[in-house]
Amino acid sequence: MKNIVDNIKNLKSWLIDIRRDLHKTPELGLEEFVTKEKIIKYLDEIGIDYITYPNHTGIMAYINKNAKNTVAIRADIDALPITETSDKSYKSIHNGKMHACGHDAHTAILIGSCKILYDMKDKLDVNVKFLFQPAEETVGGAELLIKDGCMENPKVDYTIGLHVMPHINTGMVELKYDSLNASTDTVSITIEGKQGHAAAPHQGVDAIVVAGHVICALQSIVSRNIDPTDSVVLSLGMINGGIKENIICPKVTISGTLRTLNPETRKYAKERIREIVNFTCKGFGAKGIVDIEEGYAPLVNDNFVVDIVKENTINLLGEKNIVFRKYPSLGAEDFSFYLEHSKGAFYHLGCRNEDKNILSPLHTADFDIDEDCLEIGVMLHVLNTLSFSKL
Repeated sequence: MKNIVDNIKNLKSWLIDIRRDLHKTPELGLEEFVTKEKIIKYLDEIGIDYITYPNHTGIMAYINKNAKNTVAIRADIDALPITETSDKSYKSIHNGKMHACGHDAHTAILIGSCKILYDMKDKLDVNVKFLFQPAEETVGGAELLIKDGCMENPKVDYTIGLHVMPHINTGMVELKYDSLNASTDTVSITIEGKQGHAAAPHQGVDAIVVAGHVICALQSIVSRNIDPTDSVVLSLGMINGGIKENIICPKVTISGTLRTLNPETRKYAKERIREIVNFTCKGFGAKGIVDIEEGYAPLVNDNFVVDIVKENTINLLGEKNIVFRKYPSLGAEDFSFYLEHSKGAFYHLGCRNEDKNILSPLHTADFDIDEDCLEIGVMLHVLNTLSFSKL
């Protein structure tokens, strides 16, 4: 392990340069054309084989050893629609676009892992796929890569992924057994009433009044229909309706997000949303229409793989630098789709450094990382991959 760690430490300045290069040119989901070109440039320099796809911006590099086990390592490559406020030399040159979620770091870490594992390919006894995935923040780019066969030929047995996290200090890793992230479904509600004059409300059906009752009634799903120990979130973030202050509103639209941690609760919550909207609207003489767009699946780690990450983290950083997350997050992560096709684990890599004033949360205009975390991420990717060659 010492030789591997030393080799990765020698790449530190290179990893930082890659991360900053990517950070300067952020692109939104499925628009990562410059990012794709940059990744290909680095892969060509390494000499590793890779596949590109005609229908999206994803890339899969690979090392095929005809080995017993195949490991996939994933990094997301897209950015967010945020204007960066930093004055750093590597600040985004694209106004209104920023790597505010650390995907530039994930990509640099995966490129570093490509180099280290490719340089030692003659000693490998495991097949490796390096998945550079688009559109994690938008349409769930994991499904695009999976549809194009990234988990087959050879079939992926284990999938590993990480996310930099600014609530954890650099040099620390956060792990979680079982459920880590929630499913996410988009809820769209249309309430159709009857237009009328505001001075004669009895001649119309006020969709705004109905919407108020629907919104209040929907809150009872979490508080009264779901087991209190089963975490569920239903947040309604948008409401639109009305024509003029003296017109009874004929139509209101409401949209929000449903987050759940297990499939049965997910199904039940959707049923209750439809029932409550339907019967509440009927009670007021209105019509309620519900459309629920299924989003990301819940992310459930395989505990055997979590233990492998734990063992390698202890060997690399010491047991005191592991934090076990007590509760899952109700945030979503499309890494979950890979875990529907293989065993695997997703974990969090600390990137916070108070001494360097790197404290900002994800998805903020002044987000940055302590770049010391890059080499740690590469070390863990490499050690985790090598562990599967022993199975």
